[in-house]
Amino acid sequence: MDYIVREAQKDDAERIINFYNIVGGESDYLSFGKNEFQRDAVEYGDYLETVRGEDNSIILLALVGEKIISIATITSSQRARSKHVGTLGIVVSKEYKGKGIGKRLMKELIQWASQNGITKKISLVTRQDNENAIALYKQLGFKKEGLSERDTFIDGIYYHTLSMALFL
Repeated sequence: MDYIVREAQKDDAERIINFYNIVGGESDYLSFGKNEFQRDAVEYGDYLETVRGEDNSIILLALVGEKIISIATITSSQRARSKHVGTLGIVVSKEYKGKGIGKRLMKELIQWASQNGITKKISLVTRQDNENAIALYKQLGFKKEGLSERDTFIDGIYYHTLSMALFL
C-alpha cells in the first residue's frame, strides 16, 4: 500500500481535528469519542507550529494522497526536570488497521526519539484490555510500569489504564 509519512504542519490543523473526531467514533480504546476532539483550528495550528519548534516533540501524519490515515506523536514537556520523557500517542483509522502502519510509525518515533539528543524515556498509556496494542508495544521493547484502576468510563463500564515505557 502506498502512503507517505511526514511531519504535521500548521495548515494541517483542520484536517487533523476532523480525523480525530472521526476515529474517536471508531474505537473505544482512545481517550476521546466521536466528535469529542473539540479544538479551534487556528489555535490548534499554532500548537502544531509550537511542536515543530520543540527538539523533543514531533507529530507525524501518514497520508494516502491528502487523506490522513494515521497520526503518531511524541510530545514532551519543555521543563528541565522532565523534558527527557516523551509521551507517545498513535491512532490509525479503522479502514487501515492491520496493515503495519502503526508498527512502522512506532518504529519511526522510537528512532527519532533515540536520535534527538534529549529523549531518554518514551511513555504511553492504553486500556488494559487493548491486547493487540500491548502486544505491539511489548514487541518494540516497552515494559509495563503501572495500572490506574477504573480510569476510563464508557457506556456504563469502567476500564483500567495500563502505563508502559521504553527506556532509550
